[in-house]
Amino acid sequence: MAKHPVLITGVYGLVGGAIYKRLINSDNRYDVYGLSRRNKASDRVADHERIAVPEEKFFQSDLSDLDVLVDAFKGVETVVHMAANPSGDADWESLEKVNIVGCHNVFEAAHKAGVKRIVYASTIQVSSGYLRFQEPYRSIRNGDGERLIDEIPAVTVDQPSWPINLYAATKVFAESLGRVYSSYENGPSCIGIRIGWVASGDELPSKNSSHLFCSQGDIAKLVECCIKAPDTVRCEIFYGMSRNRYLWTDIENARKIVGYVPDDDDSRFHQSS
Repeated sequence: MAKHPVLITGVYGLVGGAIYKRLINSDNRYDVYGLSRRNKASDRVADHERIAVPEEKFFQSDLSDLDVLVDAFKGVETVVHMAANPSGDADWESLEKVNIVGCHNVFEAAHKAGVKRIVYASTIQVSSGYLRFQEPYRSIRNGDGERLIDEIPAVTVDQPSWPINLYAATKVFAESLGRVYSSYENGPSCIGIRIGWVASGDELPSKNSSHLFCSQGDIAKLVECCIKAPDTVRCEIFYGMSRNRYLWTDIENARKIVGYVPDDDDSRFHQSS
């Protein structure tokens, strides 16, 4: 059986590296390539988590050159687009270069190269407004989740986005690109993942942030589920979360559509668990 060719942008980032490790250890199913603006791990990646992409399967690019991306994507069936400036405090100039222009270049290059599917990173932060301003989500954010008696109504991807910083706003743009390119004749299938808080060593700074938790294993699993999804899956958005105590976002549609069931949860962050 022929291997499925996959290219991961941002492969030397924390999330990209976790995905790379899962795919290369998936019973020889994938021919995995990597692309990054540098050929070393980001500062967020611990020494024991670092990967090494073979030189012949690595492309160096900051996403600014469309032709470079088209050449890198030729022969690839799935592009997993994880490269981005992930800082909520980033200035607009930096965000525009990578998360707007660079993201558009990835989608356009994938379309030009005949890529069948783009699995791309959005962020849980496109829904942060619910946590900041609306109950019962605000109580969860403030660490008062224990007093919630009724079942928490899950925020779904059908509800309006509610970003509260420019980084998250650029990810709303990425989701719009997914809708645009998946609607083109012979355009790629586009699946976006609103990724939760993925941390080095799966260690969060406090239990009060565990409602955002997604383990490295779970995000890599969800990405593989999206890669393996049937061709009939054309344009979808999923929340990339582990099965946390206060699961305030909907992950049921990911189970129904691509078979994602998280393996991990945030129980170790709660002393009473």
